[in-house]
Amino acid sequence: MTHRISRGTRVLAASLGAGVIVPFAVAAAPAAAATAPQVSCTSDKAGLAAKLQKDITAALANRTGTIAVGLYDRSTNTRCTLRSSTAFDSASVVKVTVLATLLWDAKKHNRYLTDRETTLATAMITKSDNSATTTLWKQLGMTKIKGFLTAAGMTQTVPGANGYWGLTQITVRDEQKLLALVTAKNSVLSDNSRAYILKLMGKVISSQRWGTPAGAPSSVAVHVKNGWLSRSTHGWRVHSLGTFNGGGHDYMISVLTHGNSTMDYGVATIQGVAKVIHKDLVPVTTSVQRYTPTSTPREAFPAVPTD
Repeated sequence: MTHRISRGTRVLAASLGAGVIVPFAVAAAPAAAATAPQVSCTSDKAGLAAKLQKDITAALANRTGTIAVGLYDRSTNTRCTLRSSTAFDSASVVKVTVLATLLWDAKKHNRYLTDRETTLATAMITKSDNSATTTLWKQLGMTKIKGFLTAAGMTQTVPGANGYWGLTQITVRDEQKLLALVTAKNSVLSDNSRAYILKLMGKVISSQRWGTPAGAPSSVAVHVKNGWLSRSTHGWRVHSLGTFNGGGHDYMISVLTHGNSTMDYGVATIQGVAKVIHKDLVPVTTSVQRYTPTSTPREAFPAVPTD
């Protein structure tokens, strides 16, 4: 019996070998469903990376919105990342960058901060004062701000245009770079500058001490700066940066979020992540007090253009 096949089929069959006949038009396999980014962790301490990956993933399992996480612990060379290069509107967490720029520029000119600058910087960090931030942002100007970002290697950070510093585009990768500069000796920030930033982040008013400090043991010193902002797109942006030292550990956490239905929802998401990180990094006996954030979180709401 003779079988008739098309020329295209004969060519493909020949290329596959004698006796093999494949239809010329092969239906494409269904594309694999897109998967959400996964938490990635590495560590020099046996078992720690797997535990952190599992626990952070579980903390985020039922949370909506877009969530980015960065963790680095120097003592165990532990890193965790999730959406490290996703961009977010900064809200008030950019105030740490503003202070770092001010100190970096003062160091370049071999001078101390003036009394006025010290007053503004203290209000900007400890109370999240927006007017003080605007004054320093204008004083520094785009050239100096971009100069610091370049020196710090924060290449994914884009300063907000037209004076809207709260709309600076930030990523977890760059915020972790900033916190690394603040917490260890380097050529960008002097030791005195680093100590000053940490001192102010350690004196944030109680209503703004929420987010990444949640669950930190009492043996660990806490330094924090938070921010939030609501707009018609992406709902509430809620962010928290924290550095922690003590209990044999030296670590920093950045959690950036948007797409939150309310501010409280975003705060709860961040604190859920923070609690498991502190628990896994610094396990303690039940008698040791862990940090309980304020039940009425507050933050300054930066000026933004009308939607």
